Amino acid sequence: MATPESVSVLIPAYNEGPVVAEVVTALRDAGPWREIIVVDDGSSDGTGERAAAAGARVVRHPYNKGNGAAVKTGIRAAGGEFVLQLDGDGQHSPADALRLIERLGEFDLVVGARAGHTQASGLRRLGNGLLNAFASYMTGRPIPDLTSGFRGARTACLREFLHLLPNGFSSPTTTTLAFVKAVYSVLFEPVEARQRSGKSKIRLARDGASFFLIILRVVTIFSPLKIFVPISGLAAVAGLGYGAYTVAMESKIPNGSVLLLMFAVMVFLVGLVSEQITTLRFGGRE
Repeated sequence: MATPESVSVLIPAYNEGPVVAEVVTALRDAGPWREIIVVDDGSSDGTGERAAAAGARVVRHPYNKGNGAAVKTGIRAAGGEFVLQLDGDGQHSPADALRLIERLGEFDLVVGARAGHTQASGLRRLGNGLLNAFASYMTGRPIPDLTSGFRGARTACLREFLHLLPNGFSSPTTTTLAFVKAVYSVLFEPVEARQRSGKSKIRLARDGASFFLIILRVVTIFSPLKIFVPISGLAAVAGLGYGAYTVAMESKIPNGSVLLLMFAVMVFLVGLVSEQITTLRFGGRE
C-alpha cells in the first residue's frame, strides 16, 4: 500500500488562480505528501505565484502547451514512487485522495470514477457514457469513467507510456487505455466530484471526436485485431449477402461483391500483420 510520503501530487493548472491555493492547502492538511507539484501551464492570473505561496513546488511553462503537456512535465518532475494527479479547480476531495492512494501498490492505476449525477450536464453525461461504452467494448473490460483526471499510478508505469500522451485533454483517456491493454492492474474507485470553480475548458463538440480517435489509436497500438476484425467481418458479410442476392436474382456474380470480399481479406491480413508487430514490440516489455 502506498503512503503519502511515497506519493508526488501532480496538479496541472491553467488560470486556476482563484482556487489553486485552497486546493494545495487542503492537500497539505490531509497528509504528509512527498511533494505537491503544480505545473503552471502558461497562466496569466497568478496561478503559479498563489500555488507557491500555499507551499507547492511550481513548474512553469512559458506559454500554454495544453493539459496533457502539463501532465507530462509533472510526471517527469515527480520524485515519488507514485503519482497522484488531480485537477486544480477544487472538484476533488482530499479525503478521496487518501482513499485512492490506499489502493496503490495493490493496483498500478487507481482511477477516481465520478458518479454520473456529479457531471455538469445531461449532454456531458451522455457523451461520457458513449465514450465509456465504446472503450469498454474495445478493451473487453468495464470502464465506468474513462476521462476522469483524478487518479493515482506508479511513476515508472506512467513514464513507460509518456510518449503516447497527447498534449491536449486526452491524457487520462490514453493512460487508462494503455494501462488496461498492457495488463497492468487497474481499479476504478467511486468518488464524488464537487462543483468545479469556473468553467470547464473541455468542449464536447471539439474534444469528443478526439477522445474517440484516442481510443482507436491506443487500442490499435495494443490490440489491432479489435479494430480490423469487425471491419473485415462487416465487409465480408456485405459482400456475401450482395453476391448471394445477385446470383439468386440475376444468375451472375457482381463485381461489387468480389471487391467487398477482397477488401475484407486485405483488411484481415493487415490486422494480422499489425498484431504480429504489436507482439514483437511489446513482447519484451519489462
